[in-house]
Amino acid sequence: MSNYNLKDRSFEQRQFTARVMVMFMLAVLGVMLLLGRLVQLQVWDHDTYTTKSDSNRIQLQPIAPMRGLIFDRNGVLLADNRPVFALNLVTERIEDMDALVAELGTLVEIEPEDLEAFAKRKKRKQRPYSPVALLYNLSDEDVARISVNRHHLPGVEIGTQMVRNYPYGELFAHAVGSVRRINEADMTRLDPVAYSGTSFIGKRGVEQFYESSLHGEVGRQLVETDARGRIRQVLETYPSKQGSNVTLQLDSRLQIAAHAALGERRGAIVAIDPRSGGVLALVSNPSYDPNPFVTGISTKAYRALADARDTPLFNRATHGQYSPGSTFKPVVALAGLASGVTNWGETMLDNGFFKLPNQERIYRDWSWKKNNAGGQGKVDMRRAIYRSSNVYFYDLATRMDINVFTAFAGQFGFGQNTSIDIADARSGLLPTPVWKRGMKGEVWYPGDTVNMSIGQGDVLVTPLQLATYANLLANRGEWLRPRMLLASNEPLTEFDPSPNPERVAGPTMSDWEGIVDAMEDVVHRGQKGFGQSGTAYSHIGTDLTYRMAGKSGTAQVVEIRQGEEYSAEELNEYQRKHAWFIAFAPADDPQIAISVLVENGGGGSSVAAPVARAVIDSYLLPTLALR
Repeated sequence: MSNYNLKDRSFEQRQFTARVMVMFMLAVLGVMLLLGRLVQLQVWDHDTYTTKSDSNRIQLQPIAPMRGLIFDRNGVLLADNRPVFALNLVTERIEDMDALVAELGTLVEIEPEDLEAFAKRKKRKQRPYSPVALLYNLSDEDVARISVNRHHLPGVEIGTQMVRNYPYGELFAHAVGSVRRINEADMTRLDPVAYSGTSFIGKRGVEQFYESSLHGEVGRQLVETDARGRIRQVLETYPSKQGSNVTLQLDSRLQIAAHAALGERRGAIVAIDPRSGGVLALVSNPSYDPNPFVTGISTKAYRALADARDTPLFNRATHGQYSPGSTFKPVVALAGLASGVTNWGETMLDNGFFKLPNQERIYRDWSWKKNNAGGQGKVDMRRAIYRSSNVYFYDLATRMDINVFTAFAGQFGFGQNTSIDIADARSGLLPTPVWKRGMKGEVWYPGDTVNMSIGQGDVLVTPLQLATYANLLANRGEWLRPRMLLASNEPLTEFDPSPNPERVAGPTMSDWEGIVDAMEDVVHRGQKGFGQSGTAYSHIGTDLTYRMAGKSGTAQVVEIRQGEEYSAEELNEYQRKHAWFIAFAPADDPQIAISVLVENGGGGSSVAAPVARAVIDSYLLPTLALR
């Protein structure tokens, strides 16, 4: 037998042994590497990986603070919070979003704008497996239908959230304001930490001005989650802090009475307490219900409000700018007295029209009739106020230096926002020669002064400004800045409501009682020896049981050509004159000052004055059970 056919057992054994040694060495090396890696993870990098592990396992979640409450001066709740059900989706647990939304649509109503808002909220989501709201304010029936079908709706959750609620709806919408959902523009300016758990922010009125204090402080909780991000347990909780509760100067009973007095007419009412400057009522009509804006108003409903001819979203009381008409005359009279141009005893003959020297244009009195000049006859300043003689004030104003006059009028708050905590109120316009040259590129003409003397031309005011002006007259020149805030349960960052009202230096003079007497004559019988009662006497003064000082105003909206008479019947409703009335009462101890605007209402004495009396009656007379 050949030697080549015999196995070399010795060679095979050496070869096997070598292979075993190699495998052993590889195994030892692998174990050493594993042990080294273990030592690195457990010893050298222990702190690093412990932190990473905790970060994956433990999540910090914000807790939204409860928004502070808003009360009126009598403790009536004007804005509170209520729980609502929300339909939330955990997007990571949903395989087919379109199919799920389609199925949900068979259970609850989902509008296209709901899906758009959901998409925006989903983009802002910061933590995986956190729910994103698709719908807010679900009804009990909606919740029941979704709950019954939860077993085949993966990723669907029903959550609860506290949202703002306005018990009086449209009655206080323009006074208290409202909150709206935080949008992308808001997020660029807000502190992301402070608002991390919040969906709403004040966007109007008191809610906007005192946002920082009303919002509160966000809380947080540490939660343990599983590998899919779902909460297993709450480890630690740091509660949120509720926002400050604020009490406003508003009197809800007076606010309701003011709404009722204005009725369905377009206009505004602002009432102020002369003793404090507190805003007792602030009405703009028509109004709107702010509650749908909180939980989400449909595009169709919003467009109906935004496009409405009567603009219910517009706050006429603080943003509406109008010619003041004859309510401006008392400041013209005071300017004439302060500058020494006239005095109480000076008289003139009012024949119903006025002409500037060397001009043919006729400036008419309100009593002027075509082919019958009319006029007020012999007038002094007192009669010129209570009978509202245009001709008297045409003449007086043109004898004053326009710069002296406008500087004096500015001391009454015209052309400024004088309020403390109505930050977005408009400032109106007190025109001057400098303003006209800058804005229109024209010089100031004597005719501009004529128009301005009766509150026409370029001069513009808001109802809030006229109420402030009436308040100054009531206080005989003492200047109190209007304020909404009465008190708060904690110090506020925006304004300290100290017991003493904020006073500002007003015009210094000694003729206040004469102006008050003339304004009393507007409402009551008038000056003896001249005949004819005040312009508002027959409308509100015949049975008045207290003394009221007032001034009516009727402001043109469209220009009436020379030689033509004003005819409301021939004009479109929105081209008719605005009706104004300012007043304060009781005249010798004022407790309320008011301005009333009725848009396109006509005569101030016949239309606006009865509204003012109804509001003042409801505040002063005990028979109305408001005190």
